Amino acid sequence: MMGRHSGFRSIVTHAVVALMFAAAAVASQAQRIPAGTTIVVTNTSALSSGTATTGQRWSGSLVNDLSVKGKVVAPAGSRVRGVVSDAESSGRLSKPGMLALELTSVNGIAVTTDMYAVDGEGHTKSNVAKIGGGTAVGALLGGIFGGGKGAAIGAVAGAGAGTVGAAATGKKEAKIDAESTLTFKVQ
Repeated sequence: MMGRHSGFRSIVTHAVVALMFAAAAVASQAQRIPAGTTIVVTNTSALSSGTATTGQRWSGSLVNDLSVKGKVVAPAGSRVRGVVSDAESSGRLSKPGMLALELTSVNGIAVTTDMYAVDGEGHTKSNVAKIGGGTAVGALLGGIFGGGKGAAIGAVAGAGAGTVGAAATGKKEAKIDAESTLTFKVQ
């Protein structure tokens, strides 16, 4: 008698497992977010091109309810996750930093999105002011203390000092502050 019930339990167990897999497959089909959907989120913590690394994970929350075919699949405040898709630190005198993010899931639903990218502030205007200012001050002081020849020497020395100043203060990282609003489009 025991053997007959064991076989029946095995059949019932297999049937229940098969139904669970079928239900999960149907649920995952219903939980897809269609291409072209705009998703607006806020990030939890600040990110900088100087410290972030490609592949680093980030998280945040959904700003508005997200609906698919009239059904809310993720209410406002739902957890979102993403990845840093590119991070390039700033050079001292030339290239500004760059930071790019992608969204990978919304309320546990996997998504593929476009990138949200920011660049650091440009160096040119700041560097010209620092180097040009150093040149002018050097020429002025050289002219006062050494005449025409002193002005030329002072200008060269001032330009060098301005360049050192620009290099010392020149990193222009790309930054995304905590609680920034970021917009992504599902691909």
